[in-house]
Amino acid sequence: VQLQASGGGLVQAGGSLRLSCAASGRTLSSGVTAWFRQAPGKEREFVASIRWSSGGTLYADPVKGRFTIVRDNAKNTVSLQMNSLKPEDTATYYCAAGSMPWGLIRVEDQYNYWGQGTLVTVSS
Repeated sequence: VQLQASGGGLVQAGGSLRLSCAASGRTLSSGVTAWFRQAPGKEREFVASIRWSSGGTLYADPVKGRFTIVRDNAKNTVSLQMNSLKPEDTATYYCAAGSMPWGLIRVEDQYNYWGQGTLVTVSS
């Protein structure tokens, strides 16, 4: 499966962006699809995930209450709605897909497929 992330851009603090992850080659409707991000000079970190079978979601503490991850079965896409953006949200955002137990969802090496990344820049 190939993943294509899109929707990044430049936004002022307090603004919103919606990222999209589209899959080709195979349906996403199994396992887990997640978003990770990597800020300049930092390691990549988990942001949010959604399990296709149950719709169950998981969020990193810094984004809880501001970001929402949703899936669209018909379009085979996963989106990340990001509201109340902060300068510290500036990063390249990656979508990833895989299958793993609930307890390993935040672990990036559990994901088999990765998109190319989309840059989000939040100005203060």
